Amino acid sequence: MSSTGPFSCRLRKQFNLNGMHKSGDVILGGIFEINFFTTSSEHFTSEPKDPICYGFDLIGFRQAQTMAFAVDEINRNSKLLPNILLGYSLYDSCVKLGISFRAALSMTSGRGEPFQLNESCYGNPPVLGIVGDTSSTRTIAVSSIVSLYRLPMVSYYATCSCLSDRKRFPSFFRTIPSDAFQVRAMLQILRQFNWTWFGLLVIDEDYGRHAARLFQSDLAQSGGSCLAYLEVLPQGNDMAEIQRIVGIMKKSTSRVVIVFAHPSNMLDLMEEVVKQNVTGLQWMASEAWIEDKVLRTPSYMPFLAGTLGIAIRRGEIPGLRDFLLRIRPDNDTLSSQDHNLVKQFWEHVFQCKFVIPGMEFEGQTLERLCTGNESLRNIETEFLDLSNLRPEYNVYKAVYALAHALHDIMQCVPGSGPFQGQSCASLQGLEPWQILYYLQKVNFTTDFGDQVSFDENGDALPIYDVLNWRWPPDGRAEVKNVGDVKEMASKIVHLILDEDKIFWNFEPKKPPKSVCSESCPPGTRMARKKGEPVCCFDCIPCSEGEISNETDSTECTSCPGNFWSNLQRNHCVPKSMEFLSYVEPLGISLTTASLFGALLCTIVLGIFTHHRTTPVVRANNSELSFLILLSLKLCFLCSLFFIGQPRLWTCQLRHAAFGISFVLCVSCILVKTMVVLAVFKASKPGGGGSLKWFGLMQQRGTVVFLTLIQAAVCTTWLVSSSPAPHENKGYYNDRIVVECVVGSTVGFGVLLGYIGLLAVLSFLLAFLARNLPDNFNEAKFITFSTLVFCAVWIAFIPAYINSPGKYADAVEVFAILSSSFGLLLALFGPKCYIILLKPEKNTKKALMGRKIF
Repeated sequence: MSSTGPFSCRLRKQFNLNGMHKSGDVILGGIFEINFFTTSSEHFTSEPKDPICYGFDLIGFRQAQTMAFAVDEINRNSKLLPNILLGYSLYDSCVKLGISFRAALSMTSGRGEPFQLNESCYGNPPVLGIVGDTSSTRTIAVSSIVSLYRLPMVSYYATCSCLSDRKRFPSFFRTIPSDAFQVRAMLQILRQFNWTWFGLLVIDEDYGRHAARLFQSDLAQSGGSCLAYLEVLPQGNDMAEIQRIVGIMKKSTSRVVIVFAHPSNMLDLMEEVVKQNVTGLQWMASEAWIEDKVLRTPSYMPFLAGTLGIAIRRGEIPGLRDFLLRIRPDNDTLSSQDHNLVKQFWEHVFQCKFVIPGMEFEGQTLERLCTGNESLRNIETEFLDLSNLRPEYNVYKAVYALAHALHDIMQCVPGSGPFQGQSCASLQGLEPWQILYYLQKVNFTTDFGDQVSFDENGDALPIYDVLNWRWPPDGRAEVKNVGDVKEMASKIVHLILDEDKIFWNFEPKKPPKSVCSESCPPGTRMARKKGEPVCCFDCIPCSEGEISNETDSTECTSCPGNFWSNLQRNHCVPKSMEFLSYVEPLGISLTTASLFGALLCTIVLGIFTHHRTTPVVRANNSELSFLILLSLKLCFLCSLFFIGQPRLWTCQLRHAAFGISFVLCVSCILVKTMVVLAVFKASKPGGGGSLKWFGLMQQRGTVVFLTLIQAAVCTTWLVSSSPAPHENKGYYNDRIVVECVVGSTVGFGVLLGYIGLLAVLSFLLAFLARNLPDNFNEAKFITFSTLVFCAVWIAFIPAYINSPGKYADAVEVFAILSSSFGLLLALFGPKCYIILLKPEKNTKKALMGRKIF
């Protein structure tokens, strides 16, 4: 620019880029990976030159041609964008960020050519939308630039979740789901097979780093699964680092490994996996390498067979094959000295070289020359294998999304438009930001049946296919679609898998187990191992009284008051009621002893009744003997009130019957002892007056009076503070002891004390009469019987106090039976012996004449 003029403005530099162009009223741009490598001779001392790309990729070229086909199909569609011709400018990124930048700048700033869109309409119009790029890293960079112009960019392959940030990338859209959904989809597959312990390998770039962060974030939110290891695959040939990573994989207990990487990274990794022979792994692949054929080789398939992976949704594009077959170098292509893409394609497919004009004799005769008349129909090439269109289908949808946005712009009615003053956009003054508005609202369905629309972040409706690598016995590796995974409007990931079709590279042909710790069954709780991930835990049995009825329960819950845990600790069951039962061995034994004692009393009573006229029976008031036998029988029977589940009436009767029966028995013994002493005293000179106090009426009256005292005590006790059944939960945790509480301890003490007083008094009187002449003398038997009685009940008190629950009742029953048997045998055993076995001694002469006992 000079200070005097004329003034002019031109581009600093025009980039000489590989590309394909088609003129039109509206131009759509595209960036594709068509060559893998570049050479450059740039030096700071000379003008920079554009890099030369080589290493042709048929699949990348097919993706670019898919965009060209979509534009051609739209131009032939009379219903979509009628009277408007779409054009395109497609560029090869050569897998280089710098070249992608050059392409983006060329499309946003133009190529320095004049342009006017009016009645005369000449020149190439500016690009109003870009389809691309492939790599997330390049897309992040390019989108940052084009977003400054609010130029729409619709990617068909960039999956980094970071691109969903509308603040950073306000003009970015994509027809492939983001890695955020891919991660959620993978986690859903992991849950499907209960794989909670897995390793994660990611590439050292935006694609891998963001995937790792998403995994960690989602795992922290959902819980239940965790990473055994997280390693970053190095860029470049760093074999030492790869050896270290494979060593970790080999030592890990995880059976599942997820890899977010590119095929080139996987090749380096698999070389080391084969070298270290790391078998028995279930691989899960990201969409970046699940379909790559380079890895499905005989050397890798023993390790990678059975791989499950997420793949871009497959689609069908009718008419694409015929379009591809019509590709042919034209005169402009043949006359160009540049690396024209169609020329490169033709030379790559037919393995020939075109003659460069002016250089016909510079060594080109060594290679087969291309004529341009070769036929694509006569060769086998993956370029024409359209059975698995995935990235191409996304390219197709991206072009149609832009076309539908333009179509909606053209349908706008002035006065009801969305812009200022309800205006509409016009083709002559169309701005990129106006296309953004309509692109955000695009909603259409492809011929294949898939709906295309974008959410508020520019992400398409997420759907993936689930692929499985099969390795049948014939050794020919193949990839099969075994399901799909999509996200519903409610953000719920819906997974459909045909598990019968999945090939598992394990014996038996079933999914492997990949857990750090086996699931904790019901009845246990998880206890996390210190310093280890949450998936690594011990299973601790629930304590008594606590249960867990779910698998992998984090805590045990206590059973309610009247319930207790079962043996498995997985259910609360009602606590058992414990009491001295008739059906348990102890209850049966005591019941048998009680009934036997009552039967024995009945037998003795029968013997005495049958021999009531004999001297042994008649001696010393036979009426008292019959009364003692009757009271002893009641004592034996009252013990049955202590057996069985306590009821109110049994609690009230047990102690009353026991107390009155024993007082009746002991009072009879006391009177009998007193009669023995009175008779002996009356046999001495001057002692005849003592018998007048011990006649039959006095004896009966004494027994009745002493018994009525006990009856009064029992009545007072029952009225004031009656014994009652009580469920005692304090003895045991797992059962309830049903017992009779005495109500009044004082009443119970007076009852026992009164019996003890009479027993001690009887013992003392009998002890005093022990040295009397043996004829007619029962004193020594009374002494022995009351001694046994007192000993039993003295021992009963501490035993009763220290016996819990039903054993207190058992102790009391045992004391009743022991003392009753002691009295029965001591008092009536010798007499029955004489009556039954020594009848010759059962005479008055024998009784009066000599010692018979």
